[in-house]
Formats: sequence, structure tokens, C-alpha cells
Amino acid sequence: MSSRSESEGAPFTPAAGVHWLTPFYDLGVAVLTRESHWRNRLVAQVRPSPDDVIADLGCGTGSLLVKLGMAARGVKLVGIDPDPTVLDRARAKTRRAGVAVDLIEGFARDASSLLRGRAVTKIVSSLVFHQVPLSEKSAALGAAYEALPSGGELHIADYGLQRTKLMRRLFRATVQNLDGMENTEPQARGVLPELIRSAGFSEVVEVEVVPTSTGSISLIRALRL
Repeated sequence: MSSRSESEGAPFTPAAGVHWLTPFYDLGVAVLTRESHWRNRLVAQVRPSPDDVIADLGCGTGSLLVKLGMAARGVKLVGIDPDPTVLDRARAKTRRAGVAVDLIEGFARDASSLLRGRAVTKIVSSLVFHQVPLSEKSAALGAAYEALPSGGELHIADYGLQRTKLMRRLFRATVQNLDGMENTEPQARGVLPELIRSAGFSEVVEVEVVPTSTGSISLIRALRL
């Protein structure tokens, strides 16, 4: 099942930074980011249940959606992404896994309208926020806040504060090389938790920091109270 948003045609950063690398995105993430470790930890952090309705902002090729669906059969899943090419891959991947997902073509900043009436309980996002401008980060977090009810949860896995010289060098040589300095540098300096608080979320916690060959990935949890 899929639908399209009013944002169709607007510019976006492809999953791997440039469109021609999209077919190699899943392989690159698996090889370079310790994906199995941080995705499994993120799923454990989310604690999906059959009573949940979980939306994935910037769902990409659907890897996180599959893991969430396998962890809790019957959970309702929604994936939002502006890239029709990766949505096609997500559609095929979730179908092969036997995981039912509603896929929507649209931007994270439009989450509040795209998710209206779906009774979403949790919102997740992985490796998305570092790719978008600061204004888009704030807009997406504000939309996520509006889309959640009181007690709703936000869970993010993304590049965050690069605490060591080694992580900074690795991040600069890989992610910033592909996705550019302007969008990625604020997160390398640790801006994401403060942006989440500014959007209205409470109890913002960096649960874990995972060092990888492309820099450190932070797992963050927050509540809408």
C-alpha cells in the first residue's frame, strides 16, 4: 500500500548522497556502520508491540521497518520517504519479509499531516537527520511532536556528536564527503538533542553511542509529554 504527498517533486538528498549510489546503499550501510548492532539496539529501545502504530521518517529501503515488523507481528507500520526509488526497494523488501507496511511518498516535515488520523504511538528515524538542512531538522522534529499523542515516543539513530579525533576524522572522510559539510556539521557538533528539546520533547536521552568506521552513531530516545 502506498500514497503520495503534496511535496512530490521537491528536492531531497538521496539515501547514499547521490542517486547513482542508491543501489549500493544497503551494502554500504551494512559494511561501514555496524548496522546489525545499532539497528538491533534501536529495535530493543523502541520495544515494538502489536498495539503500536509506528511511523518511520525517512524510511529509505525499509530495513528498520522489516526489523520492527519481525520483532512484533501485528504492529502497524508506516514508512515516509520523499524518494520514490527507495520506496520501490522498501516495498519489495517488506513484501519479501512478509511485513505489512503503508508506504507514503513525502517529507518528514509533513509528518503531522501525513500521519493524521493514524493514531501513531511511536516515531522512529535512522540515518536521516544528518542529511538535511538545519531548518529541515527542526521542521521534521516539530512535525513528529505534533503527530504524537501525549506519552508518544521518539526514537532516533543517527550520526551525533563526534566525541573523539578519530571519529571526527572518519566522519569527515566518509559521511561529510558524500553528504556535504553544511547539513552534517551541526550534528557532528552535537546539535540534535537540543533540537529535539526545542521541538517540545521531554526526557531526551542519548541511550548509546556506537563507534563505526564512518563516525559515531547516537541512539536517542525522547517523550512527548
